[in-house]
Amino acid sequence: MAAYTTNYQFDVPTSSDLVKNGATQIALLGQDLDTFLFRPFSRNAMINGGCEIAQRGTAAVTLTAASFLYPVDRMFVGRSSGTTGATAQQINSTTLTGFNNAVRIQRTAGNTSTNDLYIGQSLETLNSTPLAGQTVTLSFYARAGANYSAASSNLAVRLYSGTGTDQSGLGSAFTGTASPVSTSQVITTSWVRYSFTATISSAATQLQFLAFYTPSGTAGAADYFDITGIMLEVGSQVSPFVRAGGTIQGELAACQRYYETTYDIGTAAGTATETGSYGFCVGTNTSGANYFTYANAFKVTKRATPTITLYDLSGNSGKVNKVSAVDLTMTANQTGTADRIGQSEFRVYAALGTAGGFYGHYVASAEL
Repeated sequence: MAAYTTNYQFDVPTSSDLVKNGATQIALLGQDLDTFLFRPFSRNAMINGGCEIAQRGTAAVTLTAASFLYPVDRMFVGRSSGTTGATAQQINSTTLTGFNNAVRIQRTAGNTSTNDLYIGQSLETLNSTPLAGQTVTLSFYARAGANYSAASSNLAVRLYSGTGTDQSGLGSAFTGTASPVSTSQVITTSWVRYSFTATISSAATQLQFLAFYTPSGTAGAADYFDITGIMLEVGSQVSPFVRAGGTIQGELAACQRYYETTYDIGTAAGTATETGSYGFCVGTNTSGANYFTYANAFKVTKRATPTITLYDLSGNSGKVNKVSAVDLTMTANQTGTADRIGQSEFRVYAALGTAGGFYGHYVASAEL
């Protein structure tokens, strides 16, 4: 019986196959190669599948059911219920060849809650509709912690589709929801690449990847799973992992369509660790009343009109730093307002009352 290669799913004839019907077996292998090499190429539809970009910071986030959190860009995490006892965090010691980063979804040692812990990504409609009516392959690398407590070491895997437009929330609640992939995969403490093939409905206008586990008992010190190399591609054969953006810089730009910050990559917004830098500034104006800037063009055009949060250089939300025109003394905690917000730029307004200027940081979010 023919075997198949782990990475590409090509049927590889055995010696016995070749002896019995060598010409046919070689022809079949050639067909597989032709299908793979000359199929319409589609990039990875999963942005930041290598879990490398973490604009919001690299500290662990506590999983809650209240809202999606992002330990790395575009990868939301959460818990089906509860507000404590589980975390998600980018890790950078994966021991997986070819990958620097992964996300760890972990139940805190001693926690007894058995609510689901999940990670996923929603694709906007513009990126989902090219996959409608197509056979696709979902793949990722995963491993379990030594105390992974899911029954039978299962990791639930879903690929949801829907017929709405840019909907948020879990894909199980999408308009016209369906589950082209709905299965459980046994995972081990070693890195393994898993793949799943399905056909997307021709009516689908939105897709979402989701992986989760249901813990049991009381958590040990290593009740977690790690995941990286997440890929969704056209075709029935899994191919080597590629970034959606092609390069790290391209991946960052793809992430910034949804979220952008003037803090350094990996520095959480609202921290006071970058008091020597700023995201925008307005120079001295001798009229001495109100000051405006139209200089805030986004680095990347946003998916939709974003929500803007301003920070002064001490990390106070909704504030800016006032700068005296006379001696350049900087005063924090002055009220700032973002208005005239568009997908490409926005204006910052501050009523300072005296001649001078203002500095600050901003965060712009257009997540689903």
